[in-house]
Amino acid sequence: MRWFIDLAYRGAPFHGWQVQPGEITVQSVLEEALSRLARRPVAVTGAGRTDAGVNASMMIAHVDLPDGLEPDSRFLHSLNSMVGRDIAIRSFTPVHADAHARFDATERRYHYYANTRKSAFAWPLSWQAPPTLDFDAMNRAGVMMLGTRDFSSFAKTHTDVKTHICDLRRVEWEEVAPGRWRLVVVADRFLRNMVRAIAGTLADVGRGKLAPDDLPEIIARRDRCAAGTSMPAHALFLSRITYPYYTVPDEAYLEDI
Repeated sequence: MRWFIDLAYRGAPFHGWQVQPGEITVQSVLEEALSRLARRPVAVTGAGRTDAGVNASMMIAHVDLPDGLEPDSRFLHSLNSMVGRDIAIRSFTPVHADAHARFDATERRYHYYANTRKSAFAWPLSWQAPPTLDFDAMNRAGVMMLGTRDFSSFAKTHTDVKTHICDLRRVEWEEVAPGRWRLVVVADRFLRNMVRAIAGTLADVGRGKLAPDDLPEIIARRDRCAAGTSMPAHALFLSRITYPYYTVPDEAYLEDI
């Protein structure tokens, strides 16, 4: 039977999601634990491939488990004990045999956190931003990015994707607490490094190095050198994934941190 797994993880200890030779990744840890419980090799397919250091408050993956292996509360407890403290498995949901965690997703949401006030506690999962950033200007720039376009200017070069076309549906900074900001970026799909490049470009707007009206030209150039630098990975969260046939359990809708 095929199952969707709803999980979260802290990205710092891992070399990204995807299995890589000689590296500890979220996928490799999860597959090893599931294979031990199933007593046979188990492959896991995730909804995306987060880079090294990137967090996920919600990742969806699919897995085929042997008949008779029921992922009940005891199974869930054992699995969580095996994967360590930096990964949290929240639920298993049965889905149809052809369900695909990556290709069936219709929308993804990322959050990037910034603090304009110094915090002794938020820094491992947030960017310490200059207090003079112009968030209004950054949001005007975000509006200029919306739509279905070629986002090569915000993608890591020399990747194996077939197209750089994405439908970017929301790019907006929101103040979630005094001095604490969250960039919300929503699209049907994302290119590698895209959200961090968007955040870095908007930061240049906030510093006055770029104007909001510069964004259309940056996009049109389809050149990674035209956009801003990529922001650090530790403040980025994969936050939501949407499917036409799967409703995420309520407990998945937790704050990132």
